[in-house]
Amino acid sequence: MRKDSNRKDSGEKKCRKKGDKRTGFLLPLGCLLLLTQALLPVEAAGQQPVEEFQTPGTGPGEQALLAVGTVLTALLLVSYVIFMIRKGCRERKNMAVEEEGLRLIQSEDTVIRVSGVAMKFRMAKDEASSLKEYLIRALKHRNQYTWLTALDNISFEVRQGDVLGIIGTNGSGKSTLLKIVSGTLLPTKGAVQVDRGKVQMLTLGTGFDMELTARENVYLNGSIIGYTREYIDEKYEDIVRFAELEGFMDERMKNFSSGMVSRLGFAIATMRDTPDILILDEVLSVGDTFFQKKSMKRIREMIHGGATVLIVSHSMGTIRNNCSKVLWIEKGKLQMIGDPKEVCTAYEKHQG
Repeated sequence: MRKDSNRKDSGEKKCRKKGDKRTGFLLPLGCLLLLTQALLPVEAAGQQPVEEFQTPGTGPGEQALLAVGTVLTALLLVSYVIFMIRKGCRERKNMAVEEEGLRLIQSEDTVIRVSGVAMKFRMAKDEASSLKEYLIRALKHRNQYTWLTALDNISFEVRQGDVLGIIGTNGSGKSTLLKIVSGTLLPTKGAVQVDRGKVQMLTLGTGFDMELTARENVYLNGSIIGYTREYIDEKYEDIVRFAELEGFMDERMKNFSSGMVSRLGFAIATMRDTPDILILDEVLSVGDTFFQKKSMKRIREMIHGGATVLIVSHSMGTIRNNCSKVLWIEKGKLQMIGDPKEVCTAYEKHQG
């Protein structure tokens, strides 16, 4: 059964790659064909062609080119529709799998289940400097790409009330994993079962428009999180007081330091009544010592209130003192998961 499953997965990957190549070739070709048709002289209905402006022998050739372009454009549209239908079927199948997994975990104590998640990013070896250069390369099949593996076969479970710390060196895929759990990214392979309506992710600068004032961003970021305007009006003074930004709320966010941005984001995200699942991506280490103590106190209040928390941090002290379990990822691979002291000690030894 496992061999059949692997064979099926490899077959699906080949089909996807072939489909991507076909689509990547047809779309630029269709653009060129449509441009060609647009540049061709089109006779108005009921009017005779102006013969004095025509070169002898070009009329039939133009008509033939127009006919070929029309046929190829129709083929392009049919291929694109088929591609989108197949893509929609795959997405519905993935949603059905996630919904089934969500029903299973709702009957248990598990709130997050990550199963065999892998994430790959396609990167261009030599990016085209213009659209014309890209289309020419696409027609000649000269666009070359490499694949970056950010995560490779990551599996773990998080139970209600757990505080999971995620550690690893820079570029190991920690933030990518959090984005997949929150639903911001879709994994290349594997599945994540979680009620994303209960997930609240806080990362530095997320949901802010730096051209707006801090006051305007409170309402913008709060609406993205899901707060009503009435709720923001009620909690506005508490948010400003907790972020320690009295006197700065009418300044544009682009003039704020990273610490000020992080404090405001943390205050907005944690002002609600204990979110069910809170994801913190490198925010507890930003700000002065006093604010770090305030933020950790707020996190502890949430933990005692029954919230499930995922924390990414490079501070081993923060991880040891606040996490019930630690996940160590190194270069996209799961190295260790378990007791905070044991995992942190192994990580520090690995770092030398």
